[in-house]
Amino acid sequence: MRDFISSQRQVLRDYLAAISGSAGRLVFSLAYFVILANSLTIADFGLFATASAAGVMVGRILALGFTATLYRIATVKPRLLGTYAAGFLVLALASLPLIALASAVLYLVFFAGDVRVLPFALVIVSEAVAWRLTETVIVVNNGLNRFGRAATILIVSIAIRALAAFLFTFHATQDLLSWTVFYLVANGASLVFALLFYCPRQRLRLQTSLYLRRLPDALYVAGAEVLFYLQMELDKLLVLALGNPTLAGIYAIIMRLVDLTAIPIRSFSMLLVQRMMRSPEMLRSWKLRLGIEGGVFAVSVLALAAMATILAFYPTLLGSNVAEAAPLVILALAVPGLRNLTEYQADLLFARGQTFLRAINLGVLAAVKAALLSLVLKSFSETGDIIVSLNAVFAVLYLLSMMLTYRALALPAKRV
Repeated sequence: MRDFISSQRQVLRDYLAAISGSAGRLVFSLAYFVILANSLTIADFGLFATASAAGVMVGRILALGFTATLYRIATVKPRLLGTYAAGFLVLALASLPLIALASAVLYLVFFAGDVRVLPFALVIVSEAVAWRLTETVIVVNNGLNRFGRAATILIVSIAIRALAAFLFTFHATQDLLSWTVFYLVANGASLVFALLFYCPRQRLRLQTSLYLRRLPDALYVAGAEVLFYLQMELDKLLVLALGNPTLAGIYAIIMRLVDLTAIPIRSFSMLLVQRMMRSPEMLRSWKLRLGIEGGVFAVSVLALAAMATILAFYPTLLGSNVAEAAPLVILALAVPGLRNLTEYQADLLFARGQTFLRAINLGVLAAVKAALLSLVLKSFSETGDIIVSLNAVFAVLYLLSMMLTYRALALPAKRV
């Protein structure tokens, strides 16, 4: 009985440490969003948000998925962390040409007519290299159960971005190119802070045979992560490609408010994933599965409803640019819950080592989302109609994800 109580107390302490990072991130993310969304024009904000989404996607190629391997090693075999960190650095360098190639393709397909090459490239370097490396330090600290340190890196990094956005408001030229320079400096500063103060100190040792054995799994993860973020961010790219920068800006503002509801959920998902790595069969009970999903959906919907209610009474609370999108927020009421559940279900397969199935599932979801969103964007011209239709799109994606995920969970887990 004492062991059980001690275990539960430890889980609670871990969650509070992790959620503290989420709370800090939420505060500074909101400040950063409000300052930036009202400093740039709506069109420039839409272009930046879409380029940032592209950078997040191609950033998953960095080190060919070995970030996930580092996380697993930190969680279950921390003594080998230095050995695998050396492999990560080698693979990170090897992956840079692939990141450049993928970025060039995305630029030609989605951005060539709206954004110059230099600001786009600066955003890609910021997201895919500087921020992705910072995220890796955060991920490793979480794997080592150093949740307070991970939370500190996250809070300070978002605070640095908010400070950069604030300083940008005093800059003589408030255009997209100028902001991307500020953004690169902010992400570079975050990386230096993480490496200097919170990167675990272990001797780097190259053991090629270990990396080759785990490389196929890492490649599955890299593919799945690219597909996951393609599925998550594809709507922004399609709105820009099939609409215009101003529509992309309004859409990005709404979806950014939706994204804020996911921040507390991700702390819970991270702890659940760690527990499932150690006990892959812990979610056998359908009652537990549905209870968790119901809780995730309820918290997400209530968070957006509260935000929409506040904006209904105080539409200019977050600035004049955000006020243009404020009346549309309530129209996306079910989107955050459905979106967060789809992300949570993908995390379950990662926790059980079912990376290949996860990649296939995410590929299917990305294809279906592309088809449904293209249909919506071609069928409706009014932004309000597009936002309302997103509820149906994400409902279809959630149901498909649920069917694919729980069918996969019936299979044996892969032991790490």
